[in-house]
Amino acid sequence: MAQQIVRCKHIESELSQFLKQFNCDGIFILTDENTDKFCFPHIQPVPELQHAKKIVIPAGDENKTIATISSVWQFLTENGASRKSLLINLGGGMITDLGGFAAASFKRGISFINIPTTLLGAVDAAVGGKTGINFNGLKNEIGAFAPAVAVFIDASFFRTLDLANLLSGFAEMLKHGLLTLSLRAEQGESPQFPAIIRGSRVKHGMTELLGFDFDNVDYGKLNDLLFESVLVKERIVLEDPTEQGIRKALNLGHTFGHAFESLSYQRKQPVLHGYAVAYGLVCELYLSYLHLNFDKKLLLQVAHFVKENYGKFDFDCNDYPQLIELMQHDKKNENGKVNFTLMKSVGVVKIDQTATEVEMYEAFDFLREY
Repeated sequence: MAQQIVRCKHIESELSQFLKQFNCDGIFILTDENTDKFCFPHIQPVPELQHAKKIVIPAGDENKTIATISSVWQFLTENGASRKSLLINLGGGMITDLGGFAAASFKRGISFINIPTTLLGAVDAAVGGKTGINFNGLKNEIGAFAPAVAVFIDASFFRTLDLANLLSGFAEMLKHGLLTLSLRAEQGESPQFPAIIRGSRVKHGMTELLGFDFDNVDYGKLNDLLFESVLVKERIVLEDPTEQGIRKALNLGHTFGHAFESLSYQRKQPVLHGYAVAYGLVCELYLSYLHLNFDKKLLLQVAHFVKENYGKFDFDCNDYPQLIELMQHDKKNENGKVNFTLMKSVGVVKIDQTATEVEMYEAFDFLREY
């Protein structure tokens, strides 16, 4: 089912208009401690929200747990939520992931909308219908496919983000750029994917993404790049909503990335999701170079961009076995093999690819030594 994606100019009026037309018997708003303080005031004046009931949970991905979602279910139950109620998820990826799963599972599913307040949330978690929580130290281990009925994207929220959180979201935009911002897709390489590319022609490409100036952020340009990126993901999800085929392209950078992220949490030195994805992109483009002759010059350009903007992930060769073990738990795996999304060239993707342990070690070495 297609999500309604609203590019907001004035979120109060757009949200109010939507809620007037939406048939529900009660509205609940899920926020965390940060978004309740800094973001909720942006929508608080909406007339249709004056009787909404607010759920505030602790901030941080470490709270994306069974205990937290249980508290959300408990609140919904105690406050009379029914199958005709609406849940508004106001926050970053943690809120839209957890809130979406809470809505998808409560009374076998209630409607929800997402209002992402971070660049990462807007470009990744809020769009596409993936919901979930972390479990046993593994990212998004428990969840469901459940699209929001609408996603409201208001770029004014992003002006409050620090540089680290802007970069975290930009890593997912870089991934989308590698997947589709190309006019050079080879017909026949991936029968479904070029059709999506043809339907998603955009003005900007890898040059604009890799040349983006984070010392002097142009929010107008960032907003344009963001919506092109959201369009890329939306079209892929429409083609394959439950990740049976080409939606796996969106996992580029995430097999390594989730392992880096999980390791950082186990060490109690968490890195932001987008940083882990940026490091994962370098590793998986290196495998693409080994397996599919991906352009070495572009590999080095991406590696340089990551090094200059994201710094280094602190790990050494003693961590390699643990990282491999974490990758072996990845949800994308089949038949006991670690699965990767790799690139033949920009816009030409190969899903369900494998690599030897030696090659994965080489990718770790490349990331550390570049």
